[in-house]
Amino acid sequence: MKMDTPLPAVRLMDLHKRYGDFAAVDGVSLDVRKGEFLTFLGSSGSGKTTTLNMIAGFDDPTSGQILLNGGAVTGLPPQKRNIGMVFQRYTLFPHMTVAENVGFPLSVRRLSKDEVNSRVLDALRLVQLDRFAGRRPSQLSGGQQQRVALARALVYEPQLLLMDEPLGALDKKLREEIQIEIRKLHHRLGVTILYVTHDQEEALRMSDRIAVFEHGRIVQVGSGEDLYHCPATAFVAGFIGNSNFLRGSVAERRSDAAIVKLGENSAVCVPVDAVGGVGSEVRIMIRPEEIKLSHALSDAAGAVIPVTVRERIFLGDTISYEVATRDGQSVLVREDRARNQGRCVGPGTDAYMHIAINQNRVYKKY
Repeated sequence: MKMDTPLPAVRLMDLHKRYGDFAAVDGVSLDVRKGEFLTFLGSSGSGKTTTLNMIAGFDDPTSGQILLNGGAVTGLPPQKRNIGMVFQRYTLFPHMTVAENVGFPLSVRRLSKDEVNSRVLDALRLVQLDRFAGRRPSQLSGGQQQRVALARALVYEPQLLLMDEPLGALDKKLREEIQIEIRKLHHRLGVTILYVTHDQEEALRMSDRIAVFEHGRIVQVGSGEDLYHCPATAFVAGFIGNSNFLRGSVAERRSDAAIVKLGENSAVCVPVDAVGGVGSEVRIMIRPEEIKLSHALSDAAGAVIPVTVRERIFLGDTISYEVATRDGQSVLVREDRARNQGRCVGPGTDAYMHIAINQNRVYKKY
């Protein structure tokens, strides 16, 4: 017997948003699973917040459809969508107590006083702020204010929680602490969360899946590991994690591989279906941790490229190098300190950069 596929919590169908001739969102289609933590990741102006605002009902799409749990909500006002929202600015009422701020969405829904008090207490316990119920927002730290805003968004048990850069105003240490708290809260409640950020590390740390936005479109959706190890485009490769892009041209095409020449002194072997004809230009992406520096040539499979070390930086558990190829291309190398122990590869040193074939990602250069 065939099982029915469960309805997605959110379905975006060919969503567009135009401002005159400018396409802020240009044909976004996406299914968000129930209980999923999915992050919209992209640079400023990529369309991620505009898409979130259309889901929330704060903005209307030029065309396309938005479905929540299978029901069309396009055109419905925000209060009719049963969605919680947490913004970067917490927008807490300064004249109200913490409890009154959290209970405000319930009060406007005309719930009884006893019901409001019970739900507010549960929500504050959830974010570990029940001891601060009587305080004003000005008496709280930034992290505590953020948790009040989160409790207020959860108090009326929304089917979907939207978060738009909610941690942008916090310092790095506090931001990382709140990230862990939100992730734990997500696991406990099982609520569907759509999260917007431009911070790739934040997206990798918190998300089940990530949708990468570029120029109003989603260019790839996947887990953090998928995006890091198998980026679909050069943009994704450069946006997720640290990346090196080596310029080259196709020198030879064989049945099973192609030879890409890097400057005058080195070449690498790449999948033949990833490149164009002989003479065409490509970019080869290599992660810094996938490169090994050595004073000696090696017989290992892969490419060996002569370089000169420009800079060595000690970073605790890792050591970072900036090296230059013979044709002047700059490359970042990152090694474990334990692996680096006892080797002296300092600035001005000539060395060899060893790259395994299967660690290359090749992109046609247009």
